[in-house]
Amino acid sequence: MNAIPFILAPIICAAIGWFTNYVAVKMLFHPRKPIHLPLFTIQGVFPKRKSALAANLGDVIERELICAGDISTLLRDPALAGRLHGQLDAYVEKLLTKDLTKAVPMAAMFLTGPTLVKIKEVLVPELERFVPELLTKASSELEASLDVSRHVRERIENFSMDKLEEVLFAIMSKEFRFIELVGGVLGFVIGLFQSALFALTV
Repeated sequence: MNAIPFILAPIICAAIGWFTNYVAVKMLFHPRKPIHLPLFTIQGVFPKRKSALAANLGDVIERELICAGDISTLLRDPALAGRLHGQLDAYVEKLLTKDLTKAVPMAAMFLTGPTLVKIKEVLVPELERFVPELLTKASSELEASLDVSRHVRERIENFSMDKLEEVLFAIMSKEFRFIELVGGVLGFVIGLFQSALFALTV
């Protein structure tokens, strides 16, 4: 009995399975524009449903990952205000000794020693009291105006399809390769079954 058909069947089926899934992955992005045939139209899934994909992805990100409320909560975190307080003294000193004296050179005559210390003693506590209020106002404004879903949707819709394909492949290249590999493995297994059935009937 010739063994070549039994050997070739799994190999051919594996190649067909791999190639079928490879084409399926490519057809997620291609063809970019619809190709109209007599009975049906061919177009890549993502080019065809780009707007729906953008809207759904925006909704999922806002609902499951991050929303304006999350960012607002971070801004209201006392730890953030504490970190900013720690930088105020250095910021005020730079403002007075560098920025102000650069804009008004004569000010350097007065901003020395005790005078500089006195001004900082007045300004820094005032700014420390102002920082939490500013962060609270900023967080409220952000929560009222930031639409994460809309922002994500607009960014994706503004992507060219080449850019969208590049981004998705960067994120999911391993998954796409796995899909192709699974097609090859399943094809190989089917080929083995075909060879076994053929052997039983010979």
